[in-house]
Amino acid sequence: MRVVDTNEQARKNPLQETFERLRARRWDMAHTRAKERIARLRKLRDTLVQRREALYQALHADFRKPAAEVENTEVLMVLMEIDHTIKHLAKWMKPRKVSTPVLLAGTRSEVRYEAKGVVLIIAPWNYPFQLTISPLVAALAAGNCVVLKPSEKTPHTSAFIQQLVRDVFDPSEVTVVLGGAQESQALLELPFDHFFFTGGPKVGRKVMEAAAKHLAGVTLELGGKSPAVVDETADIKTTAERLAFGKFLNGGQTCVAPDYVLVPASKEQELLARMRETIERFYGKTEEARKANPDFCRMVDDAQFTRVNRLLERSVANGARVVVGGTVDAASRYIAPTVLADVKPETPIMEEEIFGPVLPVLRYERLEDAVRHIRAGTKPLAMYIFSQDSQTVERLLSETSAGGTCVNTAVVHLSNAELPFGGVGESGMGNYHGEYGFRTFSHERAVLRQGPLSLLGTLFPPYTEKSRKMGRMASRLFE
Repeated sequence: MRVVDTNEQARKNPLQETFERLRARRWDMAHTRAKERIARLRKLRDTLVQRREALYQALHADFRKPAAEVENTEVLMVLMEIDHTIKHLAKWMKPRKVSTPVLLAGTRSEVRYEAKGVVLIIAPWNYPFQLTISPLVAALAAGNCVVLKPSEKTPHTSAFIQQLVRDVFDPSEVTVVLGGAQESQALLELPFDHFFFTGGPKVGRKVMEAAAKHLAGVTLELGGKSPAVVDETADIKTTAERLAFGKFLNGGQTCVAPDYVLVPASKEQELLARMRETIERFYGKTEEARKANPDFCRMVDDAQFTRVNRLLERSVANGARVVVGGTVDAASRYIAPTVLADVKPETPIMEEEIFGPVLPVLRYERLEDAVRHIRAGTKPLAMYIFSQDSQTVERLLSETSAGGTCVNTAVVHLSNAELPFGGVGESGMGNYHGEYGFRTFSHERAVLRQGPLSLLGTLFPPYTEKSRKMGRMASRLFE
């Protein structure tokens, strides 16, 4: 038997020592009771509340995210997740009794929830605090040790997270690893028990490959072109407001933002007019006022600005019409809240997830045309239906697939901890939030206990004519 040289491992992977420290602690964490796990979550909550102003400053420094948006989309979301988990954790942790079939008379069965062990959470840059800490809450609730890898694109927020974690948790329980692609690759080489990744499909495939090498669990929260379908019964004024809110929140850098709108030709001009009115009311009457508005984010870095700007330029060059917006400023990474009309499926803006403040509007003649368009693409992370007709809503729900769906609103479904949040197909696999997160980071262990009474002996060899007859009689119960 070959003895593993831990010093050799550490030389090959500088994060090996960090991983081993957590692995040595994993059984202690797995054996903690609800009371102990809740105490950790309360300490996290209380420390966050004390430092929220510092978080405002960090996110503003990273991409000029306004304090109100930080509060609503980062702080509030995490506090709600912690509160919901504290309230229900003791119940989630209890073994769940299940019924016993007749042929197993004399047994009793249950499902136990056990920690997976050491888990890796790789977080994105668009909601860098919420999408790091919310899955951490679930992983801790399930009794795991955790390595967090926040994004290098938001360095101020990542530094805030690192200091927060250092002050709240023992480093053998939760550790933050900063850095870029090199550090991420080093982490993917380690044998974590579960890999949790939020980001794009390209890197998601690499994470899935890493998990496969270790035969570990994997959760992928990806993105996609999330459609919004408006029908002829929709309240257009309300629809425009909710679309604008969902699209331009966080500067359009939201994985569940409406990526494009499908609207009946008969309602197109009304929707476009209402979108213009709404943008002017939200962000300012003129392009100059909107650019100066402190309530609108910037692109996170030059690469993100350039990518979205090129999509916009190519689309306009190919015939798309700017209804409102369209102005940009490279120096400040500003792209105005923009609505495009005369967009076709082959327009460049439809080639990939936009992840920026540009909303294409496509007209359709018949509802089946909208359904066909959605089906032609990959399965989205979210879908939005604006209609007052329950039959139309049900048809769209039954004839399409999406990670989650809102009817007559946008984006807010992920704030309900009673709903699973996750993708399907190209937009991801697995889910979390609330109990769904607890289960994601837990192994559901089947346990059957045999009592003194048992029918099992009738199945033992040698197989006599009597035992064969009994087997046939048992099978007929299910014919």
